[in-house]
Amino acid sequence: MSDKKTAATLNLSKNALTVLAKRYLKREGGGAPTETPEDMFRRVAQTINAAEPDTDKKKGHFEQQYYQAMTELDFLPNSPTLMNAGRELGQLSACFVLPVDDSMESIFEAIKNTALIHKSGGGTGFSFSRIRPANDDVRSTSGVSSGPISFMQVFDAATETIKQGGTRRGANMGILRVDHPDIMDFIMAKRDLSILTNFNISVGITEAFMEAVDKNQDYDIINPRDGKVVKQLNASKVFNQIIDMAWSNGEPGIVFLDRLNRDNPTPDIGEYESTNPCGEQPLLPYESCNLGSINLANMVVDKEINWDKLEKTTKLATRFLDNVIEANKYPLPEIDEMTRANRKIGLGVMGWADMLILLETPYNSQEGIDLGEKVMRFINEKSHEESRRLATERGSFPNFTGSLFDKPGSGPMRNSTCTTIAPTGTISIIANCSSGVEPLFAVSYVRQVLDNNKLIEVHPLFEKIARQRGFYSEALMQEIAEKGTIQDIDAIPAEIRKIFVTSHDITPRDHVLMQAAFQRHTDNAVSKTVNFCQGATKEDVSTVYRLAYKEGCKGVTIYRDGSREMQVLSVAKKEEEQRKTDTSIPMESKKSSRKRERPRALTGSTYQMETGCGPLYITINQDENGLFELFTTMGKAGGCAASQCEAIGRLVSLAWRSGGQARQTVKQLIGITCHKPAGFGENRITSCADAVAKAIELHMFNEESSPTFFINNGGACPDCGSPVEHEGGCCVCRACGFSECA
Repeated sequence: MSDKKTAATLNLSKNALTVLAKRYLKREGGGAPTETPEDMFRRVAQTINAAEPDTDKKKGHFEQQYYQAMTELDFLPNSPTLMNAGRELGQLSACFVLPVDDSMESIFEAIKNTALIHKSGGGTGFSFSRIRPANDDVRSTSGVSSGPISFMQVFDAATETIKQGGTRRGANMGILRVDHPDIMDFIMAKRDLSILTNFNISVGITEAFMEAVDKNQDYDIINPRDGKVVKQLNASKVFNQIIDMAWSNGEPGIVFLDRLNRDNPTPDIGEYESTNPCGEQPLLPYESCNLGSINLANMVVDKEINWDKLEKTTKLATRFLDNVIEANKYPLPEIDEMTRANRKIGLGVMGWADMLILLETPYNSQEGIDLGEKVMRFINEKSHEESRRLATERGSFPNFTGSLFDKPGSGPMRNSTCTTIAPTGTISIIANCSSGVEPLFAVSYVRQVLDNNKLIEVHPLFEKIARQRGFYSEALMQEIAEKGTIQDIDAIPAEIRKIFVTSHDITPRDHVLMQAAFQRHTDNAVSKTVNFCQGATKEDVSTVYRLAYKEGCKGVTIYRDGSREMQVLSVAKKEEEQRKTDTSIPMESKKSSRKRERPRALTGSTYQMETGCGPLYITINQDENGLFELFTTMGKAGGCAASQCEAIGRLVSLAWRSGGQARQTVKQLIGITCHKPAGFGENRITSCADAVAKAIELHMFNEESSPTFFINNGGACPDCGSPVEHEGGCCVCRACGFSECA
């Protein structure tokens, strides 16, 4: 095309270029990328345009429109489309739901299909509610069932194996109905964060259950094997257990199943049992959905919403996503058939917080909530208009008869659903805008870089305004990063503080009300995380759950700050403050700065740690002054891993003999990630260096306490060390594009 953009004309940020090069661009043999970002967008535009009907004489016209919408960052499809369109794999959907019936054949067929989907770059959702409970009779073997949770662990292990070689990490959603006999065990399943690491879990809540909660009554527990009531539980007790666990570590979430099915467009075809991994896309068994998001920040001109541009972008994106259904190479024939029969698409938004800033409207205001509802109503209406127009051109979705759209005078419909609010994760990094409908994560934050230096990252709109208004300074940006908020910094004008609110400046109630505003005009569901401060109470969580139910949300995910991570790097802390408060490992009081000579004999212990390279044996010796030396032995001698471990041992020994503290060693090594972020063995070892750190901890505590688990659902990105954002039950690093659920 004559107006093809070049790297110089594309408005891509440094972080966007990093993410594209690392995760999206074609490369040969794991080497340097063989295409530019412009090439990628052209590849996608050509592939999607090829799905236009042959009778359409404007193929080149639409290809150029698709290319322009993506290169101008007005609209981006979900990651698999950007990665795979026009390539051999060709799998373009993000979300899948697979059935799991109460038989070994069905369970292991689902595991096989899960592996195929994860290999292709998709995420999977399951309901385990059909599986009979633990210790229930199994007539075919005269034995007893192991229950749904045990089988979830098999799915988890399969995901762990498959994801090692992929460009997107396999992710799962596991749902169990609240009336299943194993519900209490399911609620507690992730009390130990070292298990089910590849699952988000949610409780499928029914209307009957919520009514029983309100009345503090018992409700029926039903065995799925025969549909019979086996006992009753007190609804308030179960509800409080959900709240306790969510307060403790953010899981389980809750999904309102009856509410999902009330909006199921094809009830004659099947019932919703599960969603995709982040909860925003309910799907029937074997359905998939392709998603895409409009960058709302680009829809503002001179502090006004450009409604004409928003309408054109919405309709073009709807056509684009409908074409994806045709261009897609599905991983299973059953998915191909079901997806084409219902033709679900999920058009959503990103950059909502940025739009509000550009409009000088506070996120946590009634004006902001009302505007959110207005914007989403407009997008939903225009997307439906385009779907109806496409239906006259191409025909309705095959399962139209008997659907909610099959009403007198309603006309045809191309897609059974049109809109979804997804957590935009890495595509919002590419677009350099805020994620989904979330508020800002931070105005300024500290980013780790490879040489262990720290850079201050500043929100571009804030930096622009600060420079224009004359209050920008490096010292101020550092102060903001340390505090994590600008609300009490008098050097910043009050009207600026009012519009630059972050997720922790906003009350949980405001989070829910914004989610509900978008949900009222979204066909599917809204992915959003309700953030709590660390001091939030369980009653606060209960209030949010009840409010979400009252306001019409289809589910809710909460995250209490600091509840899952061992380290929080979202704000900077001065080294002296860290030193004073770092008491997690005992101080060796007799350490001196003079290098000690090695005595003839030392006492110590040897620890076996399971790593991805095999067993690592770590020997720690000490003298009367404290730790003295550390030796490592790999289960299999030789090779890079063994030599690296030997080098670590030598440097640690030198540091200790020269006065270094054990806790300083642990601080430097803990959580370093090699090739398995979830970790190996019962101590969740993420690398050989991490194994050394945890062995030191065990030694210092005389094995009376467990070593630190570096959980990747927390504050630090395992790839680059930058802070991660929690969104929709997942976490994303905006510096390098790491996503726990992608």
